[in-house]
Amino acid sequence: MQMSIGVLIISVLLFFVLFFGIGFLLNMILRMTWIMTFFYPIIAILIVDKVRFIQYFTNTNSAFHSLVYRFSTLGMADIIILSSGFAGAIGAGITMKLLRKSGYQMF
Repeated sequence: MQMSIGVLIISVLLFFVLFFGIGFLLNMILRMTWIMTFFYPIIAILIVDKVRFIQYFTNTNSAFHSLVYRFSTLGMADIIILSSGFAGAIGAGITMKLLRKSGYQMF
């Protein structure tokens, strides 16, 4: 299925803003600058994979094979969208670091 360029641009902006905002709020509340960058791969796995989370512990081999297969069959648009979410999480960490260096104390 093809994705139009307009949908791709809106999706990239939404993922960037969404994960930037979530990362920024988590950084302010928990005072851990890079927390969202550590959680983002788990979130990306939950977005891409169709296997229930408990199967990673009960049926590990097939769950990870399914995960590798799903990641290998992602389209270029999906990779761009997921990468923009990760860029948003990194951007939140950089912004928080710069704000703290400038003297701003959040909570």
